[in-house]
This record gives sequence, structure tokens and C-alpha cells, in this order.
Amino acid sequence: MTDTKNHSAAGVPGSLEGRVFQPASFAELAEAVEQAFDYRGDVTVSLKSGESLSGYLFNRQVSGSDSYLEVFPSDSSAARRIRYDHIAAIAFTGEDTATGKSWETWIAKKDSERRAEVDRVAAEAKTRGIL
Repeated sequence: MTDTKNHSAAGVPGSLEGRVFQPASFAELAEAVEQAFDYRGDVTVSLKSGESLSGYLFNRQVSGSDSYLEVFPSDSSAARRIRYDHIAAIAFTGEDTATGKSWETWIAKKDSERRAEVDRVAAEAKTRGIL
């Protein structure tokens, strides 16, 4: 699968944001669609007809020649179904809202908050003469 990185400032290390996938086979396309399905931002689907559709990929069905994906377009309230065999490329164009929100980051933040609370309570206790 050809992966072209967008080297603009919008590209985020460790994220698919700004990347473009031009699959060369059905398996590569299915993999790109799975990544787009898990992505927490808008994608742009380029069709072989030359049309492009930007929006949030919310569903996909892999069943051979009947495979399709479904997108909520950015400019419409109606969902759109696109057959896999009509897709030329998938670009991760929207902001990746999940970037930096890993479990490890959350644990570190909570640990820091707990330590700050312990320090605050200890300082308050010292002020009252309890400690």
C-alpha cells in the first residue's frame, strides 16, 4: 500500500493524521478502511470517478465484491455508502482527536493529580497544626 505522508505542520507523530493511503490490492484497501474506521477524525475518500468525499467513517462491511463503507459527509446530514471497488485512496484529513489520549497518559495525569491532592491536604493539615 502506498503511504504518502503529508509533511505539513498538521502531521502529528504517532498518528495517522495527514497520511494518504493508495491501496494496490483488496487486502490493502481493507486494512486502510479498518484504520480509517478506528481513526477519531474525518477522512477523505477519493473515488476512482475523481470525486472526493470528506467525513466520518462510521461503518464498514467486508464481504468480497460486496464490501462497502459508510460515511457521514461533512457537508450533509445523510450517510453515504461507498463500495470498496470505487475507492482510489483514503486520506486521514481531519484532526485526530484521540492523539495523546492513551491509557498511559491518563494514568500519569491521574497520578500527578493524586500527588497534588496529597500535598494540598498535607499543607492544610500543617497550617492547622495537625501534622
